[in-house]
Amino acid sequence: MIGLISATAAGAAARDRLAAAWPDRTRVYEGPVPDAVRSAFAECEQLVCFLATGAVVRLVAPLLAGKTSDPGVVCVDEGGRFAVSLLGGHGGGANDLAREVAGLLDAEPVVTTATDAVGLPGLDTLGLPVEGDVAAVSRALLDGEAVALRAEVAWPLPPLPVADEGRYTIRVTDRLVEPAEREVLLRPPTLVVGVGASKDAPVEEVLALVEDTLREAGLSAASLAELATVDAKAEEPGIVAAARRLGVPLVTYGAGELARVEVPNPSDAPLDAVGTPSVAEAAALLGGGELLVPKRKSRRADGRPAMATCAVVRRPGRGRLAVVGLGPGARDLLTPRAEAELRRASVLVGLDQYVDQVRDLLRPGTRVLESGLGAEEKRARTAVAEARAGRAVALIGSGDAGVYAMASPALAEASDDIDVVGVPGVTAALAAGAILGAPLGHDHVSISLSDLHTPWEVIERRVRAAAEADLVVTFYNPRSRGRDWQLPKALAILAEHRAPETPVGVVRNASRADESSRLTTLAALDPATVDMMTVVTVGNTATREIAGRMVTPRGYRWQEEPQ
Repeated sequence: MIGLISATAAGAAARDRLAAAWPDRTRVYEGPVPDAVRSAFAECEQLVCFLATGAVVRLVAPLLAGKTSDPGVVCVDEGGRFAVSLLGGHGGGANDLAREVAGLLDAEPVVTTATDAVGLPGLDTLGLPVEGDVAAVSRALLDGEAVALRAEVAWPLPPLPVADEGRYTIRVTDRLVEPAEREVLLRPPTLVVGVGASKDAPVEEVLALVEDTLREAGLSAASLAELATVDAKAEEPGIVAAARRLGVPLVTYGAGELARVEVPNPSDAPLDAVGTPSVAEAAALLGGGELLVPKRKSRRADGRPAMATCAVVRRPGRGRLAVVGLGPGARDLLTPRAEAELRRASVLVGLDQYVDQVRDLLRPGTRVLESGLGAEEKRARTAVAEARAGRAVALIGSGDAGVYAMASPALAEASDDIDVVGVPGVTAALAAGAILGAPLGHDHVSISLSDLHTPWEVIERRVRAAAEADLVVTFYNPRSRGRDWQLPKALAILAEHRAPETPVGVVRNASRADESSRLTTLAALDPATVDMMTVVTVGNTATREIAGRMVTPRGYRWQEEPQ
């Protein structure tokens, strides 16, 4: 919960804007400001104070307990110009909250955390358990000292300016080791423990078995990703409670799935009980990986038969491919999610001109693989290969990555051995539509007139179908120097079904500095004025020009009005 505190009418107005935007995330604290701050500090994970930073410093100073427990605190000035991350920038999430608040209030986020200020990811913000001398290693990164990366297990990390050798070390490991001097340990969630249990097995027995097994195998419980078992044990109290205490999800599989997994130690007992010769080993191995600890049984002090079994598997780190839509070109139409993915990626793959648009957003150390026009499939293969090598990859395209862009060729190459994330973007059709008015107010379709990958016969059939269906049509790739006849042909097909005065919107370089647009008609449009940087939107039989804007009504009642 985010506590909101203000002292003046101006502060209260901004406070109420946040409260209205985030009704489920915020709580307004009224009354005397010192009392409100004390209450919110004790009850909330984060605070936004619409007060001077000096006042907030004096109010929270007596309340501070420690970096890991204090809430994140953001200050917003009376004029609403700045959102300052004051306390708990990383651990309390104040840096991200300052950016969110600034975006909502149209303010400037102020983040002074050293790593964030120079574009480096904080070692304690990577989403992984971290141990060791974080401050010293972070300072070494900031000072440009040599910091070595020791990756004992592969994991898709964001870009870090690391070297092969150095006095400081970042070690990525799931082993049960203590950090050395000038070393940070990152614990990726690579370990899966398969668990079997008799009915009413005590949680203490299940928990002790898991913890003892990991410790005796020299493995860190901080790298435990999940417990896994058979569906029949999905509600077994001892297993459910053990997963809860360990802070990991409980994943279950059908007996038939588990029975198909080859294991070193099958048994008749689970086969008779739940329908599979293995629970612990099979559940751990089902997602793939290396069996580190074969099935072992719990030990009971009273000498009675064991009621729980477990096995441990290390799953390989999965690479991550984010397919990112950059929007039509304007920076303010690049989504916050896209920016976050660009900062997260250690490898960026894209068309050279698109790379240039976002190069300033990349973290230091990001490896950039850029290429020219016509290499879409090669870029897709490159991005997938980099992800398969265990890296965090961003593959970029203009507009929305799934619309005439890179998502399709990339996903055609990708299999289920990597994680794929799609990041939507504002399309050229949407950007042009907003400039023209509301041409896409009813059913509409986008059609690319490029026949480089699609035979013209197929394109013509689609244009004709759209014409007959009375759909508003947005043409992508309408005309180039080598393809100058396709647009006139497409317009002629539409003219067979629409009046000459049908509105047509022409937008070039939507949202960019040299943006231009005009509204014409189906009869008056000169195809020679159109190029590859242009989108052409042709209205349907209900589309009208109103006050210089292109409007397609949500209903067709206009067609019933006298002409």
